[in-house]
Amino acid sequence: MSRVQLALNVSDIDKAVDFYSKLFATTPAKRRPGYANFAVADPPLKLVLIENAAADGRLNHLGVEVPTTDEVTAADERLKHDGVDTSTEDNVTCCYAVQDKVWVDDPDGAPWEIYTVLADAEMPAGQLRTVEPEDATACCSVTPGADVARCC
Repeated sequence: MSRVQLALNVSDIDKAVDFYSKLFATTPAKRRPGYANFAVADPPLKLVLIENAAADGRLNHLGVEVPTTDEVTAADERLKHDGVDTSTEDNVTCCYAVQDKVWVDDPDGAPWEIYTVLADAEMPAGQLRTVEPEDATACCSVTPGADVARCC
């Protein structure tokens, strides 16, 4: 099943988890320090919360989660065929998961990823993977309190 992903920067992860648990009548599928994600059944939504009070905005990024790497590859090929610039990442570990993905920016610069989760992963405390779709190979670790531009 494919579903839309909405990743939000939140100022207080505990308050956000409490609110979204009530809003969608479900608990997080994954919860780590400064991070939570929900697999909402109705409406089909992958909601990702990233604690980052210093973020310039609340939107972190958007995405579409798909079941397989073949679907990621097919989306990349389709987008390239349609003249959309893409950046791919294979077998990348970020936000407590190993993923294959393709990144694009909409005309106003909003980052979108089409991705599949290959496996669960642990990460050192405070380490998030950041990506700029214009240079998706740029990977850096950030320390707690640092500005996180985008995280998968």
